[in-house]
Amino acid sequence: MKTKSFFGMLLAALLTLAGMTACSDDDEPKDSVKEIRMQVSAETGIMFDLFDDKGEHPIECMLVMSEDNPGVWESLGFDRIEGFTYERGHEYYLSVKRTILANPPADASDRKYELIRVLEDRLVADPEVPVDKDIKSEADIEYYDLCPFEKYAVSKEFIIDKDGNIFYGNGSSLPTYDAARIWLENILNKEDPNWVKFQTVTYQATYSYVLSPFTDNIRLVRNESHGPMFKNVVPENEFTHITQSMKSGEEARYALILANIYKKGLQKLEFVIKKQ
Repeated sequence: MKTKSFFGMLLAALLTLAGMTACSDDDEPKDSVKEIRMQVSAETGIMFDLFDDKGEHPIECMLVMSEDNPGVWESLGFDRIEGFTYERGHEYYLSVKRTILANPPADASDRKYELIRVLEDRLVADPEVPVDKDIKSEADIEYYDLCPFEKYAVSKEFIIDKDGNIFYGNGSSLPTYDAARIWLENILNKEDPNWVKFQTVTYQATYSYVLSPFTDNIRLVRNESHGPMFKNVVPENEFTHITQSMKSGEEARYALILANIYKKGLQKLEFVIKKQ
């Protein structure tokens, strides 16, 4: 009888323990995983590091809108969607696995994103950006803190023949008009006391104000990753005038005022286009 009682008590204890374990497992917080749709803008934005509470060091980022927060564009780092590579000027519609972490790290987001598939990839960015209505002349362009500086350089001379072929001043050829680029070379001296500061986003040449010899209107174009496309600086009507109307040896002087993400001036660069 005592033996039966002992085994009965043991069984009850085991069942109680199992029940407690099951409850403990049920109470343990779990990650929430869901497939969502996400729109990624062709425009980029800026964000700040979690510990940059003063907002002194803006970081360029993607702008995304998802079904988690419809109608609102939110900042998201370029590397935050695993398996996805963003290209400026492209608008994307994505299928993404979104994980909300039950126990997120203290120094990171509680959300993780993983690309499932790209549903749409569309090139939509107009290379020309509207200029602030208050900017009617070069004098109206406001320079950013510690600027102008000497960080960038471009080729000083381009030569164009009657057939529209483009060459550097030394005679080496560029790609076609549609593919040629005005390359921005970073020449900042590493001995400069502000060298580290000048490598941050606010001192990157995101845009160029174009001063053309053929019009008083100032245009603003995007620089892409290594400089503006030639066709965006010298639009088709001006390129046609150079190839068909300018005489051999005649020159057209252009200027670029490089600007940061806030469209504040950084540096003025000048170059000449000469008719062969």
